[in-house]
Amino acid sequence: MVFGGVVRDWLREDMCSMKYRLEDLERLRDRRFRRLPRLRVHNERTALDFVNDVGFCLVFTNRTHQLPCLWVAVCGRRDPVFPEHSHHDPELMLTWNLKDLLPAKRLVYYGKLLLGKPSMVALTQFPYFYALHGPQHDEQYRYDYEDGLLSRAAKQIMDALIEAHPQTTKELKRRTRLDASKSRPLFDQAIAELQRRLYITMIGARYDPVFTYIWDLLETWLPDPVAQGRDTPRDEAVYQLVQQYLSVVSYASLTHVERVIGVSRLDVEATLARLQDEGMITTGVAIDGLPGTWVIWRDRR
Repeated sequence: MVFGGVVRDWLREDMCSMKYRLEDLERLRDRRFRRLPRLRVHNERTALDFVNDVGFCLVFTNRTHQLPCLWVAVCGRRDPVFPEHSHHDPELMLTWNLKDLLPAKRLVYYGKLLLGKPSMVALTQFPYFYALHGPQHDEQYRYDYEDGLLSRAAKQIMDALIEAHPQTTKELKRRTRLDASKSRPLFDQAIAELQRRLYITMIGARYDPVFTYIWDLLETWLPDPVAQGRDTPRDEAVYQLVQQYLSVVSYASLTHVERVIGVSRLDVEATLARLQDEGMITTGVAIDGLPGTWVIWRDRR
């Protein structure tokens, strides 16, 4: 593997003969991902413990995403099948309630951050994501819009939230004049866009008289993590997130790391070089049952 024109010797001699079985690595994930009945998430406390332990996770997922998942942890088994009648499934309903409860208490960050899907992030890890993907000052959304980096609908939502916050989905649609049925895709895309860029966050849900989400400016809802993120150097943020991710998943490809953290291949390679030098990972490893080569987490502290 090449870093800036310098060829690195990834595999040390004492590692060359090591072999990894996929099932052994999956058993490590079973414990860390809470995919065992005795470790399953069953209430608010165990859900928060889970998110804080793994650092960041998807809320609903399948195995192809190479990430821990709150719903899978609630099920407490490796390969749960998504229920056909979701509104009557106790595991899915618990996950849904936890998805509302933990962010509303400001115990975790919730938004479409990881792979553009509903995600939870521990507050200890969130500043690192913010350092990489968040706006660096209050008015940046205006410049992003002028530079073509933010849609008109997203700017309208930001203008409305800055004028008055928090607001429900219904209120935001009315204030932005995106309440017509034909405007729904435009509004939904803008909400997802602002979540990915860490401008806004869902802070709760209202069920009476009708179901609706409640939205707020992220820097207002989580001011301390946002401030920490703005003060964190980019390379340190990448290092902390890659280290956390690999320590949790046990094995990953470079592509997985890129997509999950949301950074370039060069950023990933530089961080892997540092982790390799520190003896925490082995790279270029073959895993029985999988194609290609993989990064393996070695540190078992």
